[in-house]
Amino acid sequence: MPQPAANSLRRTLLRRLAAPLSLLALMSGLIAYWLAWQYTQHVVDRSLADLATAISRQIQIAGPEAPITVPPLAQAMFSDPVEHLVYRISTGDTEIAGDHNLPLQGTSVRRMHYAYVFETQYEGVTVRVAQVRVEQPKGNPIVVEVGQAVHHRFRIAAEFLVAIMMPLLLLLLAGWVIVWRVVNQQLNPLTALADSLNRQTHTSLEPVDETYVPVEIRPLTGALNALLDRLKSALDAQRKFIADAAHQLRTPLTAVKLHAEQAAVARDPQQTLTAVRELRAAADRAVRLSNQLLSLARAEPGEQAARFVNVDMAALAFDTGAEWVPRALAVQVDLGFQRLDDPSNDHPLTARGNPVLLHEVIANLLDNALKYVPPSRIDGGRITVTVSQTLIDGVRMAEIIVEDNGPGVPRSQQADLFKRFFRGDGQSEAGVDSGAGLGLAIVHDIMVLHHGSVHYEDAPEGGARFIARVPLMRTEAPGAATNADAPRTAKKSAHSAPMDI
Repeated sequence: MPQPAANSLRRTLLRRLAAPLSLLALMSGLIAYWLAWQYTQHVVDRSLADLATAISRQIQIAGPEAPITVPPLAQAMFSDPVEHLVYRISTGDTEIAGDHNLPLQGTSVRRMHYAYVFETQYEGVTVRVAQVRVEQPKGNPIVVEVGQAVHHRFRIAAEFLVAIMMPLLLLLLAGWVIVWRVVNQQLNPLTALADSLNRQTHTSLEPVDETYVPVEIRPLTGALNALLDRLKSALDAQRKFIADAAHQLRTPLTAVKLHAEQAAVARDPQQTLTAVRELRAAADRAVRLSNQLLSLARAEPGEQAARFVNVDMAALAFDTGAEWVPRALAVQVDLGFQRLDDPSNDHPLTARGNPVLLHEVIANLLDNALKYVPPSRIDGGRITVTVSQTLIDGVRMAEIIVEDNGPGVPRSQQADLFKRFFRGDGQSEAGVDSGAGLGLAIVHDIMVLHHGSVHYEDAPEGGARFIARVPLMRTEAPGAATNADAPRTAKKSAHSAPMDI
């Protein structure tokens, strides 16, 4: 499929500035021509009327001798071939001088002082005629006419137009040059901005210098700087995460290598069996750490948000807890489930989210609780998963509480609980590896992705309590469909009873 042609800002600006400028010059030329034509008509009509008036004055001065003295004078006045003037002097019945074929009447008549000006046809050519009548004491008045072909005034108007348009064309050319230079100069900051961005590398990502950037472009450079800052923060976090992950993976992989070497060189079958067991335990730790790192990657915003579906949080919490029953039995811990908000347990708490990631949240909270709950207590280790509905700042939230009766978290360490690779070393009393310190960090990142929250508080009777909240859908009808599968739907009838182990 052919790619569309890229738009050029420079060409667009030049086209949108030069085109109106050229149109303005054309309109100015047309207006100038119209004014020149009007002015030429007025000047020529006035000139013809003045000539006719001048002959009429000579007739008045000559009096009865006019038929004798005026013809030579008129012949002298209108003998210039350049002006192409025609004239006629008559009394209506008697021709005194000039061309007797020049009509005495015409159209488009108008008065100019003592003369009448009109258009008529003369020898197949349109002429403009100025006519003056001189009254005589006896007899008919003497009629004086002076005419000129209309095309002559077109020539005069064209001369006027050329005189006007030449400076106008020069000004238009100068305007085009000015527009070209101004557009190029004003686009130079964009070129400099592009050069600055081209000099950036994945290790620098320095902000763009806005010192000489025009005010109109600063929102763009500000957005670019904000983007560069976010990219730099993301890359720094990614580099730190990769370094920490490499450091954390080094320990179990080194253990795998050492136990494998011990198994290879051991001569006693018992030693070989012990080394293989240690090798398997180290491999399990490496696999668990890899899975946690994968969960962290999946918790990053982006494509996961596009996989959100309707999730029944109560059913999800019950099913996830049921999956952890065998492990709780193995360490003699009582794992229970209760729902507080709906005694009938028939109304789903539907949230919009990724069921795999939300399952990971509850699983990590249960895993964390099992690590630190002591099975040797007189009343036994106990973990309770509680699901309820609460209202936070006018928003309905599904609240999932995982509470245990373990030693809890010292106040000095509570601020770092949800940081990556933070471990409360020395607190595990269940004989379970404390892990890599990624479980609670994964929980935090997933809750941020779902616009929810997670926090820690000490349990009222001692121990730890983790509270995760997810926004519920605004419109929710009882019995609405969720993404829970058939086994989960069947287990919902048992939500009202504790799931004790």
